[in-house]
Order: sequence, then C-alpha cells, then structure tokens
Amino acid sequence: MRSLHITFCAAVVAGTIALPASAALAGPAADDSRENRPGTVSVTPSRVSPGGEVELRTDACGKGRSARGNSEAFASEARFERAGGEELVAGARIRSDAAPDDYEIWVTCKDGHGKATGTVTVVRHGHPSPVAPVRAGGGGTAVLAEEAAADEGPGTRQAVIGLGLGAVAVAAVAFRGARRRRPAQH
Repeated sequence: MRSLHITFCAAVVAGTIALPASAALAGPAADDSRENRPGTVSVTPSRVSPGGEVELRTDACGKGRSARGNSEAFASEARFERAGGEELVAGARIRSDAAPDDYEIWVTCKDGHGKATGTVTVVRHGHPSPVAPVRAGGGGTAVLAEEAAADEGPGTRQAVIGLGLGAVAVAAVAFRGARRRRPAQH
C-alpha cells in the first residue's frame, strides 16, 4: 500500500514540473520567438569572383514582406522581396575590387522583427577558358586563309601520294586475281 502512495506522489510531482514547461512552449510566445531569433542567409554560389553576382535567400523575417542586406563585399545594398511562403530573395553584385576573403552578410527585416547572417567567399579571378571552339589566331586573316585553302583543293604533294596509293591498290588486286586464275598443279 505504501508503494502505491509513493508512486502516486511521484506522478503528481512529475506532472507539476512538466506542466509549466509544456504550457510555456504552447503559448503565443513560441510564435514570437521564431520572429525574434537570428536566422541564416543562404548564398548561391557561396564562392564568387569579384564583379560576380550571388543570390541570397532567408526565411528569418517570418511573414515580413521585405528586408535589406549588407556586406563589405557588396557593391550596393541588397533588397529582399518575397519569393513564396516565408522566404525572401535578393540579388547582390560583389565589388570588383573585393579582395579574396570570407565576408559576413547582415540582413535586417523591414518590420524589425528578424535578423539573419550569412557568409560569402570571394575568390581570385580565374583565367577564363572558352566553353566552345573559338576561331583564334591571325586576327582577320585567319578567316581569309581558311577560305583560300578551301578554294585551292589538294596540292601537288597530296596528288602524288594519292596516285602512289592508287597504283599500289591496282597492283595488289591484279596480283590476287592472277593467283586465283592459275590451275592448281599437283
């Protein structure tokens, strides 16, 4: 009987401790804490050369409709607008004189109920490489040289080589035909 009494008292104490904590989480303050907590900014691409552009996304503003973002790497202030749901989107251009480094991004919601931070990495300029074949070399004469070569056709050297190969082919066919026509001698 005594163990039943102790079990009952322990359940009441546990319920008393858990009730205020669950009531605090279920109250309206939980919704406000989402808007007041610091958020993050996603940056695409996260590594960019000076003069490049990045896309910024955040959902730190909750139901806010706009925000502003700044960074020492940006050429000007980024202005966020609603993209869908609770997400805000902005575009930003990296300063052309930005040194290679990691730069912090600060976003402040227009209504003052949210803030977010993120990072963008500025990298050195890479050497540009063509993504498709390029007509290069000789300036404007490259096109003229190509047209002249197409009009001339094969030269004397190619003609002599072709005639030699043709003669070898004729001799091979004649030799093979002559061997087939001989009667078999036993």
